Amino acid sequence: MLPLLNLCLFFGVFALAYANGSNDISKGVATLVGSGVTNYQRAILWGTAWTTGGSLVSAYFSQGLVAAFSRGVVDSRFQISSLFLNAVLMGAIGWVLFATKTGLPVSTTHAIIGALCGAGVMAFGWHGILWASVSKTILVPLLFSPLIALMTLWILFPALRRALTPLSKGCACAEARRVQLAAAVGIAGSPVTDEPMPSMRLVVDHFDHCQASSATVVGFRLDDALHWFSSGLTSFARGLNDAPKIVALGTTLTLFLNQDSSLLFVVVALAMGVGSLLGGSRVTKTLAEKITIMSPVEGLSANLITSFMVAFASRWGIPVSTTHVSSGAIIGLGLCRSGHSLQWKTVISMVQAWVITLPAAGLLAGTSWFILDAFLS
Repeated sequence: MLPLLNLCLFFGVFALAYANGSNDISKGVATLVGSGVTNYQRAILWGTAWTTGGSLVSAYFSQGLVAAFSRGVVDSRFQISSLFLNAVLMGAIGWVLFATKTGLPVSTTHAIIGALCGAGVMAFGWHGILWASVSKTILVPLLFSPLIALMTLWILFPALRRALTPLSKGCACAEARRVQLAAAVGIAGSPVTDEPMPSMRLVVDHFDHCQASSATVVGFRLDDALHWFSSGLTSFARGLNDAPKIVALGTTLTLFLNQDSSLLFVVVALAMGVGSLLGGSRVTKTLAEKITIMSPVEGLSANLITSFMVAFASRWGIPVSTTHVSSGAIIGLGLCRSGHSLQWKTVISMVQAWVITLPAAGLLAGTSWFILDAFLS
């Protein structure tokens, strides 16, 4: 029975990573679409590439998060079995997939914690959970991260707008031109050629210059270029922060197979990429269109704050939710517009989903453990 449970555990880790990609790809690319910089397909492709890269790098960069999720919830006196971890995965996967289907951006981190607690209470009793550790090191950062993101954007946005607005008027473009080169002299002493030769030059100028110049081959606005980069950085930081949490649930499997956990990071990275490509558009639409309107400079500001906060949290092993940070920053944009552009119905639905995530995932995981224990033990 153990090999079967370990096989289910492997596919469960893959499925949770897939669900995470489907729901969380939106956090890095929604501002690209919402501010009109690009379309959904290009944005999701861009975010998928950066997310996969961050997930792979996390194997060497975010071991603190693996430790936090593998040893920071359930009391170490109790043995974590493959059956228990399968129940946890079922709870987390079930809730995240349901939220993705309905277009709600929820936290995979919250779902994992809720599932661990729900299955832990059913398997080991109320005292089997390290409630003080969960509250101090996990729940507090998760609860306060959206408020911190909102307030950070509220405070820094005026300065960011002043710094970034000039970039919206600048452009970098490649121009084709023909230059006169010094004529080469042949053997007989006559010039080989004196015709102008094609050449390219990079021009950084006002945006109108690129539009007016007939010699422009390719050009891009400086603020759009920075927005693309910040979006990639946010997606990279998300992969850096989320992959270790999912890998932590598969550590029992790697120990059983006597394998290094690096292989599991590769599996998680690929699954997150597949989920992003196949199922990422629904939640992206919610964040891009159903919270607030935004300009390119506003979207860029939100991405810069999100990427910095998530990367900082990953570096120091703080399991913040990319969902909450990104959503908090985007809500902050609406509040900076005096709240008139905020679609409060969507915001309230999102907050309700955040609140429900912990008990819903816990209930699903606890029920799964009860069923699995009854039929497989």
